[in-house]
Parts: sequence; structure tokens; C-alpha cells
Amino acid sequence: MRHIVIPGEVISDKPLRIGNAYVESGRSYSKVLGLYDSSDREVIPLEGSWEPRIGDTVVGVVSASKNKVYEVELSYFKRSILVPGKFDRYELVYGDIIEAVIKDIEGKKTIILTDPKVLGRGTMLRIKPSKVPRVIGKQSTMVKQIIEATKSQIVVGVNGIVWMSGGDTALAIRAVLKIEGEAHVTGLTERIKHMLETKEVN
Repeated sequence: MRHIVIPGEVISDKPLRIGNAYVESGRSYSKVLGLYDSSDREVIPLEGSWEPRIGDTVVGVVSASKNKVYEVELSYFKRSILVPGKFDRYELVYGDIIEAVIKDIEGKKTIILTDPKVLGRGTMLRIKPSKVPRVIGKQSTMVKQIIEATKSQIVVGVNGIVWMSGGDTALAIRAVLKIEGEAHVTGLTERIKHMLETKEVN
């Protein structure tokens, strides 16, 4: 069963270690405006900005390079940089689309990235970061379903940028946009499965 919750609202009298929630005095509270699914024990955000965390995987575009320090555009944050370490041997150029991991956050203004992987040519789709968990799905089941059906390579950054390449990219885009628009609706997994199997537009 799902119901709307607001930030600070009690969602359980027990401590639940789940996303978009926090525990205080043994009780669990919602961090966001969203839907709490008591069966699956998850809080699905309806809106909200991206809050970067160390260890997050993001997708971005190299926007500048100076003295081998790369600036990367992530769309939803003021500044992010990639500083190669002493033993790193990669070189990036302006316009490279990369997947990387957040190593640190300095002063809540600058994201420090590490472990870049150039993704190559492909399609970039921007979605609301609050919808990313639904696009990925539990244990990556949703995105795997799209990959298998479309034969596309897909990388989903928690910052809301989705990179796709090869296969039926048009169908993959429709699936991701449908998930973004209907993230709060029950039975979404089955509807996406049906759409992928039949290739229906709606």
C-alpha cells in the first residue's frame, strides 16, 4: 500500500535503513515529498534535487581542461573536477562523455571525481534525478529489462543523465521517459515489460 508522505513525517515506528529516509529515536522519517510503499518499504520521491554523495556513479561531459585537471558538466551541480592521480594514465578531451565516481565533495560546492570511463558516442537523456532509482529498479532489474529488450548499452548516472548507445535506442528512450513520468504509479514494471515486448508508443 502506498500513501503520500512529506519531509519529517513518520513512516515507521521501527528503524528502517532505506533511501530517502532517516532514523531518529528508533523511528523512521521521510526525507522527501513522496510516496511510501509499506509493502516494499521504499520511499519514492515525487520531486527533489540531486544531493551528491561520495561513491555515487555519475555521467557527465568534459567541458574544460587545464594542466590535466578536467572540468566535468554534471547538469545539477555548481562544479565538478577530475584530477588524475600520479599513476593514472588516461587523457580526456573536450566533449568526452564519461562515467565516473564521486571521490569527495569540497565545501558543498565542488565535486571531486575519480575512476573515469569514456563512454563514447551515444545519446544523452536528462531526467529528474529523483526518478533515477525507479529507472534503475531494485537490484537493477528495471534497467536490465530495458537493456535486454533493446540490445542497447545503457549507463544511468544518479545525477539524472542517462547514456545510451546501439540497439533500439528510440525504444529505450521511450521506456526511460515512461518510467520518469509514471514513477509514482503502481504496476509500472509490468507496463514497461508490455511496452518493450509490443513496442507500443503509449
